[in-house]
Amino acid sequence: MHLRFKNKNLVLICLIFLGAMISCKAQNNTETAEEDCFKTAADRPELYLPLLKDKTVTVVTNQTGLLKDKTHLVDFLVKNNIKIKSIFAPEHGFRGDADAGEHVKSGIDVKTGLPIVSLYGSNKKPTAVQLKGTDVILFDIQDVGVRFYTYISTLTYVMEAAAENNIEVIVLDRPNPHDGYIDGPVLKEQWTSFVGMHKVPVVYGLTIGEYGKMVNGEKWLKNGVTAKYTVVPMLGYHKLQRYGISERPSPNLPNEKSINLYPSLCFFEGTQVSVGRGTALPFQVYGSPWTKSFSYTFTPKPNYGAKDPFLNGKLCYGENLSNFPEDLRRLNLSWLLKAYKDYKNPQQNFFLTNLFFDKLAGSDDLRKQIMAGKTEEEIRRSWQKDLAEFEKIRTRYVMYEN
Repeated sequence: MHLRFKNKNLVLICLIFLGAMISCKAQNNTETAEEDCFKTAADRPELYLPLLKDKTVTVVTNQTGLLKDKTHLVDFLVKNNIKIKSIFAPEHGFRGDADAGEHVKSGIDVKTGLPIVSLYGSNKKPTAVQLKGTDVILFDIQDVGVRFYTYISTLTYVMEAAAENNIEVIVLDRPNPHDGYIDGPVLKEQWTSFVGMHKVPVVYGLTIGEYGKMVNGEKWLKNGVTAKYTVVPMLGYHKLQRYGISERPSPNLPNEKSINLYPSLCFFEGTQVSVGRGTALPFQVYGSPWTKSFSYTFTPKPNYGAKDPFLNGKLCYGENLSNFPEDLRRLNLSWLLKAYKDYKNPQQNFFLTNLFFDKLAGSDDLRKQIMAGKTEEEIRRSWQKDLAEFEKIRTRYVMYEN
C-alpha cells in the first residue's frame, strides 16, 4: 500500500511536468514566450511541497533563494506550514553581505526566529549534531557555474554529511549563467581545495542540480558514499539561453556584466592585480600600481562587500571592461597575459607568494605557461585533451537541452 502511494505521487509529478511542458510548447515559438514559460524550481512548489510534507527540513540557502515575486523560499515554506529545523548559510552568509573569505557567524533569522548555522569558516561541513532530527535537506542557491565559486563546494559537503547521516538532499535547480560550454584547465587532484574540489574545468557547463548529480554519480564524495539525491527541475530551461539573475549571488558580482567576466578575471585574485573590489565596478575592471602602461585608473576603497579591499587606497592602472560587448562563451586570457607582460615591480612577483593562483587554476601549469611566455593559443591547446575527457563525464548528467 505504501509503495502504491509513492507511485501515485510519482505519476502525479510526471503529469504536472509534462502538462506544463505541453502548455509551453503550444505557445508561439518566440523568445518572449520562452521566457514566459521558464520557471526556476523554487517557482514549482507543486513539485517540491509534497516531498516536504510531514518532514523536518533543514534549508541551505542565501539571499538568492527567491521566488519570482521576490518572496524568500524560507518565508514561503513557513507560510505553507513546512517544519524547518534550521537554515544553513554558505560563504557571504544568509543575507549575502559578508566579504569574500570573511568568517560568517551563526545566529538567528530575525524575521522567522529560525537558527542560522554558518557553513563557511571552520564549519564548512554540517556535523551530525547540527543535522540531528533532520529528514530532508533542501538546497536552493543561485550558482555562477565556475569551479572556484564556492557554492558547489558547499553542496558537496552538504551531500557528504547527508549521506553519512542517512538524510535526503533535494536541490531546487537554478540557471547557470555560464551554461552550454566548458573551458579552462581541469583541476589536478593535488590542488584540491575549497575553491576547487573536483577534477573539472574552470567552466563546467552544468546547473547546480546537474553538478550534484555528477558528484554523486562519479562517487566523488568522501569514502565513495552516495547521497539520496533529488533534483527538482526548472521548466522551459535551455542551456544556451541566458537568464537574468533575481539577486546578486555575492556582493562583488552585482550584475550580469561582472558575472560574464568573472571566469576570466578571477585569476587576478592570485596576483598583484586588483579586480575592482572596493570600486563601483567589481569584476569589470582590473589594474595594479605596477602596470602603468594602461591609461584607465581607479583606487580601491572600503565599501559594501569589501571592507578592506586588495590594494586599498592605491592608484591602479588598468582596463575598464564594463562596456565589454561580448557574451563570453570561453575564457579570455588576453587580459591576464597583457597585465603580466606590463607588470614592473622588482620588489614583488606578479603572482602572490601563497600561490593562490595555482589553486584557482587547478594546477601550477597555467602559471608556468604564462611565465614561459606561451601565447593564449598555445595555452588553450594544452587544455583540450582534458576537456574532451571531462565532456564524456559531463554528458552523463545533463538534464536540459541546448
